[in-house]
Amino acid sequence: MSEHLGDREAVEHIIGRPLAQEWPPGALPAGIRVTVVQDENWAGPWRQVFTGTISGMAAPEPVDHPMAHDGELAYWVDFDEPQHDTSDDGPYRKAQIWARYLRADQGVLPDL
Repeated sequence: MSEHLGDREAVEHIIGRPLAQEWPPGALPAGIRVTVVQDENWAGPWRQVFTGTISGMAAPEPVDHPMAHDGELAYWVDFDEPQHDTSDDGPYRKAQIWARYLRADQGVLPDL
């Protein structure tokens, strides 16, 4: 967890509140490999499909947006390679990503 401390402190400073640390029941665990996919209806929100790992920096949180699915979570994901979004912002090395854009690796789960 200490490797995430600087990132967590920076994000908490920007958003003005502590990030959640209590993992919701049924959520993907920290350390699991994921593929970040594009939306089926448009080429976004990321420029391409890529891989990463669910970050232990903060627990997933409910998405507070009118277009969110009921109970949808947003996960912090550490990217394997820095990525640009479709607005050409970036490169980002991690981001908070809605569950609908994540596909969990069906391989072995990390030690919990």
